[in-house]
Amino acid sequence: MSTVIAAPLARTRHHRHGWWWKTFLVGLALWGLTVWVTAVTLNSNLIPTLILLGSFLVPFCVVLFVLERIVGNITQLQVILAFVIGGICGVLGASLLEANLPSDVFTYVGVGFIEEFVKGAILVIIGWKVIPKTAAQGALLGAAVGAGFAAFESAGYAFNAVITNQGFDLATMLQTEALRAILTPVGHVLWTAILGAVLFGAARGRDRYRFRWVILLAYVIVALLHGLWDSMSGITSLLALLLTGTTINDMRFGFIPAGSVAAAASIGSVLYVVGVIVTAALGIFVLWRFLSHYRKVDKVDKAALAAAAEVPAAAPSGQPQATEGQ
Repeated sequence: MSTVIAAPLARTRHHRHGWWWKTFLVGLALWGLTVWVTAVTLNSNLIPTLILLGSFLVPFCVVLFVLERIVGNITQLQVILAFVIGGICGVLGASLLEANLPSDVFTYVGVGFIEEFVKGAILVIIGWKVIPKTAAQGALLGAAVGAGFAAFESAGYAFNAVITNQGFDLATMLQTEALRAILTPVGHVLWTAILGAVLFGAARGRDRYRFRWVILLAYVIVALLHGLWDSMSGITSLLALLLTGTTINDMRFGFIPAGSVAAAASIGSVLYVVGVIVTAALGIFVLWRFLSHYRKVDKVDKAALAAAAEVPAAAPSGQPQATEGQ
């Protein structure tokens, strides 16, 4: 009796040409050139170009990074759809759900849960027929969804920054774009990559999703990290005021000395940078831990399948072996 072993699914890997960093360098040069021309000519028609270049350059490079590393039956079109649809539907869904969010100390925590839920739902839909479902592929597809959300959200922040009562504020817009571009890979991209890694990793190479409690745990983790990230400015400002000797009652009634405000501003900037670095490091560590865990799980599953394939089929117990001539 012979055992037939199905051939593994053929995997195709796109050639790596480093287009993501080449595009980044070219795009950065074009963004700088556009800034210079806009500043020299004061042509407001160039503002949309600046917004698009500054908001989409880094997220688009993330998509190119994903395209060069994706395997299985994930097509380039799926990655692009994850970026575009994930971005548009993500910001629309988040805006609707956040419209009635109460303004209190837990506002940013609510924002984190809402935005990560919306991005996670989009990731589930886009990755429904992706084969094989592995943690690495989930992280890459999740990064594409997060990049789309970051791009469209950054465009909105840049638009709000440039328009003031006194006219166009080019400097503030450029600062907003630069800061958000730097933080994009360790913001929305990282959070959704973590969720995608766990969502796909829980399937353990199967064609369909499998619910595991670790998925819910990952969602809570990324939502809390997201909320901590968004509230970092307020947290560090409060800590800075406390470090200058200002009490809670002073802040409650507005009795803050002018010297304390100036000192807190400089201390708060340092604390903000440290807080962002620590939060990003936590996110990177969480992603690494999940990827490492599922990589070990995949190795165990492959070893078990290989061992099962090598074991010959044994005759049923109590049945005599067939002899020659019978």
